[in-house]
Amino acid sequence: MSYAPSTATGKQTAQQLADISRTLYERGWMPGTSGNISMRLPDDPDRALITASGRDKGELTAWDVVEVDALTGEASPSAQNRPSAETSIHAAVYRVTGARAVIHVHSPYATVVAHRAAASDAVTSVRVERFELLKGLGLKNPTFTDLPVFPNWPEVDRIADDVAAHLAADREGPPGLLLADHGITTWGDSLGQAKNRLECLESLCQLLVISRTELHVSRA
Repeated sequence: MSYAPSTATGKQTAQQLADISRTLYERGWMPGTSGNISMRLPDDPDRALITASGRDKGELTAWDVVEVDALTGEASPSAQNRPSAETSIHAAVYRVTGARAVIHVHSPYATVVAHRAAASDAVTSVRVERFELLKGLGLKNPTFTDLPVFPNWPEVDRIADDVAAHLAADREGPPGLLLADHGITTWGDSLGQAKNRLECLESLCQLLVISRTELHVSRA
C-alpha cells in the first residue's frame, strides 16, 4: 500500500485519480500499465498525488497512488511504492503553469500525430487551426494553436527540462503537449478540466489524421 489517506480531502483526491484512471482505461487510452495522472492536494497544493508505477489503470484503487512534492516530483519519505516514471514531467508542468492536475495517456490519434510530427533531436510543433474544438482549450486566440511535440529522450528528466523551458518561453501556448511515439499530456485547474482538454486535443488529433491533410510541422 503506497498511500493511506489521513484526511478527507486526501482520500477524495486519491479516489478521483482511481476513478478517472478506470474511465480512461475503458476508452483504450491507458492500455496495460501505461499512462499516469496526478493532482495537487486541495489542502496542501505543494504536495500532489500521482499514480504509482506499474499499476494496471483499469484496476487502480485509491491506495495505488504516491504522494510527491508537486514542484520537484520527489516522493514522500513514507511512500512504499514508486511514483510514475514520468513524475518529473508532471512537476515541470506544475512549476511553470500553476496547474492543479495533469493527465498523460496513450490515446491513439494523439500518439499517431506525435509519431508523424516528431523530430529526433528537437522540439517541433503541429499547427491546429479553424476547428471549433479549439475553443475548449481556453486559448486567448481560439482560431489556432501550435501543439508542441517533444523528443522522447530515454532520460525522463531531460524531457522534463525541455518541457519546463518550452512552457516558460510560451506562456500562451496550449494546455497540452505530445511526446514523440508516446502520447499526450494535458493539464488544468482541476482534474475535470484536464480531462476535458484531453478529450478536445485527442479529437483534434483525430480530425487531423482522418482528414488526411499534410501536417503543418515546424521546429519550435
